[in-house]
Amino acid sequence: MPFITNQMEYEEGFKPRPYYCSEGYPSVGYGFKIGEKNAPLPSFYLPRAAADVWLAELLAGTRAEMQKVPAIASALAGCAGNAAREAVLISMAYQLGVPGLAKFARTLSLVAAKDYISASAEMMNSLWARQTPSRANRHSRQMAIGEWCPLYQVKGA
Repeated sequence: MPFITNQMEYEEGFKPRPYYCSEGYPSVGYGFKIGEKNAPLPSFYLPRAAADVWLAELLAGTRAEMQKVPAIASALAGCAGNAAREAVLISMAYQLGVPGLAKFARTLSLVAAKDYISASAEMMNSLWARQTPSRANRHSRQMAIGEWCPLYQVKGA
């Protein structure tokens, strides 16, 4: 996938030192959770090159986990080889967890049926879209038109 890494870098941002995410979990790099909620922050520095390898491994693992959930696997197949649409599902699974993505049953069934416009609208009709509206708008549009968001096409944009 040519721009999935760029997409994740843009959406998650990069921080080489541990921080608390918006949900209170210690995190580092591209939103890598490194501890339980409200756990003390460790002190270390994560080089970007190491974070890039970690991100690639996490994305591959996320996609493999997604294939084990029939509704998600059907939606991935419904993306019909369109990497931009597939990346939306991977990004959502990365952000929400695979079980969280699985709760988007209507969206997943619409993607599986290749009704991307309706799937896009359904994505926006969610708590996820209300909590992360900018990200949801970018992902919804990318799902609808099947083209990468321009922000993801230039690394570091």
